[in-house]
This record gives sequence, structure tokens and C-alpha cells, in this order.
Amino acid sequence: MFVDTAKVKLQAGKGGDGAVSFRHEIYIPKGGPDGGDGGRGGSIIFRADKDTNTLIDFRFNPELKAENGKNGSGQRSAGRSGKDLIIEVPVGTVIRRDGVVLADLAADGQEAVIAKGGDGGFGNAHFKSSTRQTPVIAEVGEPGDEFEAALELKLIADVGLVGLPNAGKSTFLSVVSNARPEIADYPFTTLTPQLGVATVDGQDLLIADIPGLIEGAADGKGLGHDFLRHVDRTAALLHLVDVYNDDAGAAYRVIRQELERYSDLRDRPEIVALTKCEGVDQDIIDMQIASILSVNPDAQVYVISSAAKQGIKELLRELVRVKRHNKGIASAAATDSHTRDKITPGELPVITLNAEQLSNAWKVEKLEDEHGTKFVVTGPKIEKFARRTDLDNYASVNRLRDIMKKLGIRAELTSQGAEPESIIEIAGKRFTLVEE
Repeated sequence: MFVDTAKVKLQAGKGGDGAVSFRHEIYIPKGGPDGGDGGRGGSIIFRADKDTNTLIDFRFNPELKAENGKNGSGQRSAGRSGKDLIIEVPVGTVIRRDGVVLADLAADGQEAVIAKGGDGGFGNAHFKSSTRQTPVIAEVGEPGDEFEAALELKLIADVGLVGLPNAGKSTFLSVVSNARPEIADYPFTTLTPQLGVATVDGQDLLIADIPGLIEGAADGKGLGHDFLRHVDRTAALLHLVDVYNDDAGAAYRVIRQELERYSDLRDRPEIVALTKCEGVDQDIIDMQIASILSVNPDAQVYVISSAAKQGIKELLRELVRVKRHNKGIASAAATDSHTRDKITPGELPVITLNAEQLSNAWKVEKLEDEHGTKFVVTGPKIEKFARRTDLDNYASVNRLRDIMKKLGIRAELTSQGAEPESIIEIAGKRFTLVEE
């Protein structure tokens, strides 16, 4: 079963907690803190695999979880990091979060970290200093990324077949390749995209048969909206028009209008083939060609018959020529502007932080809810500290309060009317401004 869209819930691993431990040996009094750090949580990595051709597995396994990191222990023993979860998807898979493209895996072996595992917390050995000989502070591990991702498969082919239903696309593909799509004399015989490899003069062409489009496909009518994306990556379009249409030009215009409204297909190289021409009078063929040229004077129109195998080789040779001339156009056109940097297969993309994320920037908001007044503090750095704070450890909470004081957050809270017993919320964690 061919499935080209899916939604999955991703949960990267939580980082392990740091340990509070002190060295105890008979001949070494006051051995000092030796609590180890927690291990990093496992990340979820998507990898493009040429031998995978559908997203159907995600329909039956919609939740993906990576392994949590292990807690640290005494003798400075760090916890083991959680194993990364590597998910294989078809080449051409796009992963989105809330409509934003996270990765576009267009090459076999290409990988991307989609959900990052949480960092492990520091053990108390990390907090030893000349003025703090016996720290009882240890951090908890950060939670890993958790969200719903939308997966979308866009087939990668040299040539995309487009045309109205029953234009002869499936018959053409079955004749020029080893593909065996369903063929029948009624519209919408093809309900899923089909791939086939055609060979001419020793050159291979990967051809995708897209289910028939109708007027309004770009707006979601018929089957078109679900499958138009599969021509996004093709180097060229082969537009098939049935010679038996009442008006071949009108049929051609319908598909062109839909292609021009979807993505950037307006400028994609196109060849037109007038199909089912065996036994048709030349006058009728000339009339239909003239009708197509009246819509697009620059159209290249080939006259073919898939059943009689007339004009097929000449058409395939032209498609090979167009493929060579436009090599690379498909992948460039299919990639969003913010994901166009080349990623070498096996090389993971590096997430860069902007100036605001690297700074100590923060914001305080005074809010009212059913429990009363609370002060919500936001900012990348202070939130990271809060996530790693163990609220059950008074020393850890006091450390967070000290950090807030150094960053100027406490002064801002006081200026906004915060009292010692006021509730402060950072990264979902609540505590009072002053130790109770």
C-alpha cells in the first residue's frame, strides 16, 4: 500500500539526573563530592533510505520514543547516554513541525536530527569550589524535544506524467518501463503514484505517473491536491493529451492552469504528447495540435501511440535530452529557501543559535490565573537553568534564585510588585521568590 503522508508523535529521550554523592574511604577523611553527571537523552534522527518507498509504517506506529539517559552515580560515574533512535524514510521525505520545514531528505543516506535529546544534569562533583567544599546540589536532566511532526513524501523522478484522467498515462508507463499500473477505460484508474524506469539508447529515465488531475486540483478538488506535490521534484513534465478530446487545447489549458497555481511548476520544462493517435486521420491530428499551440505557441508536441508503440522512441530521446539540460532543477525547486544548504549524506545539520539565544535576554510577565498572581520569566538561558533545577532540593532551588539575582531578574520581579512568597514560574516550574 502506497502512503505518502503521515503524522507522528516524537519524544526524544530525557537526560539523566546528576548524582549527589561523597567519597567515603577509610583512610581518606572528607573525600569530597564525587557525584557523576547524568547521560544525554537519545535523539530522534531521520535517515533517507532508497529501499523504503512508503510511509505506511507510521500509520501503525504513530509514536516514536528515544531512550532516556541514565542517572549519574558515585565515584564520578557518569550515566550512559540514551541510544539515538534512527528512523528510515523514503528518499524525498519532507518533515515539518507546525508547518515549518525541519528537513528535506532528498538524497539516499542523508540524515537530520529532528528531535534532540535532553542534556544530562550535573552531579555535585561539578559544583565543588574553594568556598563550597561539600555541595549538595545536583541537576536533573532536561526533557527531550516532544512534538507532533508531519511527514510528506515527494517522489523523486526525472519525468512526471501529467494530464486529465484517462489521458493514457498508465498505458504509456506500462509500455516504456517494467511498471504495471492498473489500466482501464475509465477515469481515475490510477489512485496512487507509480514509478517506472524507461531505457533508450542506454540512458535511463525514472518516470512518475501522477493520478489524473481535474480543474480545481490546486484548490484540493479531486485527487490532484494530494498528488501534485509529486511533480515538484521532476526535471521535466510530460503532458499527455488524448487526441479524442473534443478540444485538445481546452484540455491542455485546464492542466496548465493547475500547474501554474501550484508551487513553481510554471517554468518547469514541458513536452506535450498527443496520445492514442493510431488510426486517426492526419487532419484531426493537425487540428488538435493547432488547438494546443493556440494556448501555448512554444509547446513541443509529439504524436504518439502507446498501444502501437508509435513515436515512443523519439519522445524518450527528447526527454533524455531535457533531463541532461535541466539536471538538478528538480531538487533546487523542491527545497524551501531556508533548507537549501547542501547536506552531505551522513552529515547531520548543525543548529546555530542567534544572538538573542546566546545572550542573557529574559522577560518577566505578571499574570493572573485561578490560583492568583504569578510572575512568568522567559528567556533561553534562565529556562535552561530552570529545567535542570531539582525543586525537591532546597540547595538547587537557592542556586536558581542566585542565578536570577545575578541576571537582574530578581530586581525586575521586585519592581513589578513581587513579594517574598510570590509564585515564580520558569519553564513550567514553580517556586517562591524567597525560600519559605
